[in-house]
Amino acid sequence: MADLLPNTAPASAQDDYEGGHGHSRQKATVKLVVGAIGIVFGDIGTSPLYAFRETFAGHHPLTLDPDHILGVISLMFWSMMLVVTLKYVSIIMRADNKGEGGSLALLALINGQTKTQRWSRGIVLLGVFATALFYGDSMITPAVSVLSAVEGLAVYNPALAPAILPVVIVILLGLFWIQGLGTNKVATLFGPIMLLYFVTIAGLGILSIVKTPGILYAFNPYWAVMFFVTDPLPAFLALGSVVLAVTGAEALYADMGHFGRNPIRVSWLAFVLPALMLNYMGQGALLFREGAAALHSPFYNLAPVWGQLPLVVLATMAAIIASQAVISGAFSVTQQAIQLGFMPRLRIAHTSAATAGQIYIPLINWGLMVMVILLVLTFKTSSNLTAAYGIAVTGAMFIDNVLLTVVLYRLWHWKWYYAAPVLAVFYLVDGAYLAANLTKVPDGGWFPLLIGFVIFTLLTTWSRGRRLVQDRLREAAMPIPVFVASAANSAVRVPGTAVFMTSTPDGVPHALLHNLKHNKVLHERVILLTVKIRDVPVVEDDGRCKLEDLGRGFFRMVLQFGFMQEPDVPAALKNVAGCGQAFKMMDTSFFLARQTLLPSAKPGMPLWREKIFAWMLRNAESAMEFFRLPTNRVVELGSQVEI
Repeated sequence: MADLLPNTAPASAQDDYEGGHGHSRQKATVKLVVGAIGIVFGDIGTSPLYAFRETFAGHHPLTLDPDHILGVISLMFWSMMLVVTLKYVSIIMRADNKGEGGSLALLALINGQTKTQRWSRGIVLLGVFATALFYGDSMITPAVSVLSAVEGLAVYNPALAPAILPVVIVILLGLFWIQGLGTNKVATLFGPIMLLYFVTIAGLGILSIVKTPGILYAFNPYWAVMFFVTDPLPAFLALGSVVLAVTGAEALYADMGHFGRNPIRVSWLAFVLPALMLNYMGQGALLFREGAAALHSPFYNLAPVWGQLPLVVLATMAAIIASQAVISGAFSVTQQAIQLGFMPRLRIAHTSAATAGQIYIPLINWGLMVMVILLVLTFKTSSNLTAAYGIAVTGAMFIDNVLLTVVLYRLWHWKWYYAAPVLAVFYLVDGAYLAANLTKVPDGGWFPLLIGFVIFTLLTTWSRGRRLVQDRLREAAMPIPVFVASAANSAVRVPGTAVFMTSTPDGVPHALLHNLKHNKVLHERVILLTVKIRDVPVVEDDGRCKLEDLGRGFFRMVLQFGFMQEPDVPAALKNVAGCGQAFKMMDTSFFLARQTLLPSAKPGMPLWREKIFAWMLRNAESAMEFFRLPTNRVVELGSQVEI
């Protein structure tokens, strides 16, 4: 979600927060808090548009009476306290990977420290599946948020109902179209707009609560407990809608690297949580007074008639911001997945020369756009879409519990009698939410599951295929000392530097063997270069390069980058010393190998997965563009690999 940040954002929000002093520190904190309100809380902030309504008018409607209203509000409050405040804000946000958050960053942290454990592969697969579910979520969030906001037009004037779908489509088309232009300039408005939105919904809630103060009893967990005691099955089914109140909770963790944990905590505890609860209680108080008459849209019915149209505009802007945050999150997660080896190289464009993190991935953008618009045209109403919404969220939250279990026991070394009660509560709550949402599979819950399984298959196929290719290349590689001794004496040496890119730091690259075989010359300086992506977000310049002198003008070089960094090879080579003269691009040639896959007598994957991997390999972005190599200094040589 980095491309929502204005150019003035500090490189490390956490350092900025903790390292400042006096007035400048307070100013920086306020700025980060407002920024977090504008970007981090868009998804959870738009939940009042539909979450409370769906418990009484959704696919498993409850009887509209005071006990059920108090029970639902109480469940929402305590869900926010347990899931968002305790689990994410208080515990998981401490499990940062050098300041970065999110499922992939947490997975990289765990994987880096548990490589010797037999169950480490299972943890990796769970983390990858959570990432796959995120893509399903990122398709549903723009559709349900914008649709539920624009549906307010029908509340203001029922005659406007036919215009809802066309307006939603136009908004979504515009939203995805502007991604390639960059959103940095408008991003500075996101914080103030969301600030106004939260103040407005809190104010509307207060006005309603004042008229029916009895709704405040919902703070007592007694009503949530009694809801399950008196109506266990309806209460269980209602969880499928109640969980909509905490959708977007993982965004608090995922965006930690941009704002720091403390500004996000302050934003949530001091502003967003109170505003959301005041609005939910206001909606409950409204249903106390007006009953089914206000059930069509309790959110918009909180406002007087003259204020409903401005509220539609404000809620639509908030929904657009929430959608923008999810789209940018999809770009960020995709970049991490590419760097960590779960996706092929894709074209990544930069929409700001001043801020490195502002990226745009065309394939992801247009793919999301097509799926979001298809969702809107297929489901037609936000109420229908909410049936598909909860499963991806609850699935990812449950997987986060598994990752958190590893963190508590293996990384933080908590005593079992401290960790077990905490984890038991989280597993119970998230397990109940997941089970309740599984009942919605026939009504639309199948969609995020289908998307999740498809993307999970693609991610794991690429990871497995890439590993098989590297293993085959390593098996066939000639030992370096043998090659250097023979080639240095027999081949003609020509001036300049040759950089042979290779994915494995062992053996002789195929491109080098092919070049010597066909051209029968070697450059005076030969660099065998491997680019490695570490399990940390950032690798500093002083730890970037590992260099080994192989003798006779041959050098083995490994350039290391973090999974949040771009592997700019020419820029890194300019800082390399210890292997002769400084690198000059006009005197340097880069040799790349492009592999063609062949069927193997002993296939490492089923044939259908080999075909998928071959298709992904063919459509991957060229290493030349990905590593930012100068186009007029690159030579590509083909090679064939059996997997």
